[in-house]
Amino acid sequence: MSTLERALGGAEIEVAAKATRRRFTLDYKRKIVREADGCKTPGAVGALLRREAGPAVKRRGPVPRVPDPRDKRIAELERANTFWRKRAERAEALIEVQKNIAALLGTPANSECS
Repeated sequence: MSTLERALGGAEIEVAAKATRRRFTLDYKRKIVREADGCKTPGAVGALLRREAGPAVKRRGPVPRVPDPRDKRIAELERANTFWRKRAERAEALIEVQKNIAALLGTPANSECS
């Protein structure tokens, strides 16, 4: 026995040079995915993964949404609507200013164009 073995009270403990990864069968993975898809409450997927003891299946974030082609057109129309609405408000404000100036100068404001 070496001095180290005597100091520790037994033989040396051997440790593998590299840890081996756990391997999961396809059936097990499918079972976990089915259970994860069935989870409805917040935190249920995390609880499922903790219960199964490990990161066998990771579900990251919400399911990606397929973009609707109409969304682009709707956004474009909303921008145009906002532009024209602001332009109409500016025109109304300008007309009000012109009416006030005409009243201060004492000139009649003609509603008819000649």
